[in-house]
Amino acid sequence: MTTVYNFNAGPSPIPAPVLAKAKEEMFNFEQSGMAVMEMSHRSTLYEKIHFHAMDQIRKVLHIPEDFDILFLQGGATLQFSMVPMNFLPEDKSAAYVLTGSWSEKAQKEASAIGKVETFASSKDNDYRHIPSVDLGGLPENTAYVHLTSNNTIFGTQWPDFPKRNHCPVIVDMSSDILSRNIPWENIDMVYAGAQKNAGMSGVTLVILRKSLLEKANSQLPPSLSYKQHADKQSLYNTPPTGAVYITGLVADWIDEQHGVEGMAQLAKEKADMIYNLIDESNGFYTGHASVPSRSMMNITFRLPSENLEKKFLEEAADKGFVGLNGHRSVGGCRISNYNAVPVSHVKILKDFMIEFMNRHS
Repeated sequence: MTTVYNFNAGPSPIPAPVLAKAKEEMFNFEQSGMAVMEMSHRSTLYEKIHFHAMDQIRKVLHIPEDFDILFLQGGATLQFSMVPMNFLPEDKSAAYVLTGSWSEKAQKEASAIGKVETFASSKDNDYRHIPSVDLGGLPENTAYVHLTSNNTIFGTQWPDFPKRNHCPVIVDMSSDILSRNIPWENIDMVYAGAQKNAGMSGVTLVILRKSLLEKANSQLPPSLSYKQHADKQSLYNTPPTGAVYITGLVADWIDEQHGVEGMAQLAKEKADMIYNLIDESNGFYTGHASVPSRSMMNITFRLPSENLEKKFLEEAADKGFVGLNGHRSVGGCRISNYNAVPVSHVKILKDFMIEFMNRHS
C-alpha cells in the first residue's frame, strides 16, 4: 500500500483506530448480521449508536444540559439558511462578522431570508486577521450575531471568542469543532459539518441552547425547524446512520486522547512545528495570516514565486503528500492540521519543506 500523508482541507483524515474499529464491526454490528447502514433507524440497535454518539459529543465538549444536540443533514451550508429561517424575524436584523469566504456565504444566504448587517470585517486586509469586536456594541434590534471560528481558506482562527452580550451568538465551527474548548457561557449555538474533525461527510452537528430554541420560528416546515428535530431527537426523518456511527467512534477516540484539551495541545504542537519553520525561513515561506490570528487547523503560506510553488507541490505529491494546494481563490499552499493528522506526518512534511528550501534558497 502506498504511503499517503493526508493534509486535505476536507473531507479529511479519520483517526486510524476509528477506521480499524469500523472495519471490525460496522458491517456486522454486534453480530446482528446487519451493517450499520442497513438497520432501521427506529431499531433498538441503531438507537444505541445514535444516543451513544450524542452522549459522547456532550461529554468531550463539556456541553451543559441546557443545550440540545442535533444530527442533521445538508452540510454546514444548509445551516447558512436554517439559522435565519429559525431566528431572524422580520422586525430584526442579523449581524455577521466577516472573516473569510464562508462567513461571506453565510451572510449572503441569510440576506435572502431577512435583514443582515456587517458588524465587523477584515476583508480590506485580505482576511489576514480576526477583527477585534465588542458585542456590547450590537444594536438592540439584533436577532443574533454570527461568527466563523476558523477560516480554512485564509488560515485564520478566533483565538478567543468575544464575551456574549444581549443577543444570541451563533458560531460556524465546521473546521475546528472538537479541537478546542468551547466557552458555552458566551455561545448560544454551534454548528459544524463532520468531515474535518468529527467524522465523515453526511452528518452536521448542531448544538443549541434550549432557551434559544424556544424563540425559533414556529411557522416553518418541520424539516427546516430546529425545534422539530430537537423534539424528535434527530429522528424526525432517516438520519445518516453510517456517518452518525463514525462520529460516535471519533468522539470515543477523542475521549481516550484526553478529550478536546488533549486535541488542543496536540494541534498546537503540530502547528508550531510548521509556523516556527515559516518564521525562521528568512522569507522563503511566507504565512498569509497575521501571527495573533494564525489558525491551528489550516496553515496557509506562499513561496517566493508561483513557479516554485508549482514545483513544491509536484515534488510533494511525488513523495505522497496529499492536499497541500491552497484554495483556488487565493493560491499558494495550505497544510490542514486536523485532529486525525499524526504528529509523525507533520514531522515528515517539515523535513521535506526544509530540504526543499535548502535546495532552492
